[in-house]
Formats: sequence, structure tokens, C-alpha cells
Amino acid sequence: MTSAVQALDLEQLRALIAEVLDVEVSDIGDDTNFADDLEIDSLMALEVVVVLEKRYQVKLREEELKQVTCLKAAHDLLEQKLRTSQ
Repeated sequence: MTSAVQALDLEQLRALIAEVLDVEVSDIGDDTNFADDLEIDSLMALEVVVVLEKRYQVKLREEELKQVTCLKAAHDLLEQKLRTSQ
């Protein structure tokens, strides 16, 4: 059986976030700032968080949400949450 951490693929995460934000996958670089570069407002950011929580079956605390500023930060946080949930 594959663990949840192994299943966390950066490119799949990029595609999922691009779909939620209705942007091209190519618009989301590893360090692309969601708020500054993609002009994502707080409501759209919350939508991303809800989708990530459901998809990866994790719960993100409010202080953790502030860390999700780019794809790399989201990936790192999700990996950490998935590791600690096992």
C-alpha cells in the first residue's frame, strides 16, 4: 500500500491548485506567490485550503494557512502534516 506522503506529488498538487484557481498550470511556479503574482484574494485562498484538506484528509490550523503562500510552501506543509498523521 502506498503511503499518503509518497502519494503527494508536486505536479499533481500544482494541477489541483491551478484547477481550483482557474489558472494555467504553467502560471504556477514552485515559488509563485499566490497573492502577489496570481492576485488571489482571501476567499480564493480559502477555497484552495478546503480542497487541499479534503483531498489529502488533513486539517490546517489558522496559523498554518498563512504559510501557504506558494506551491512549494503548500507542498512542504502538506508533506509535514501527512507525515505526522501516520
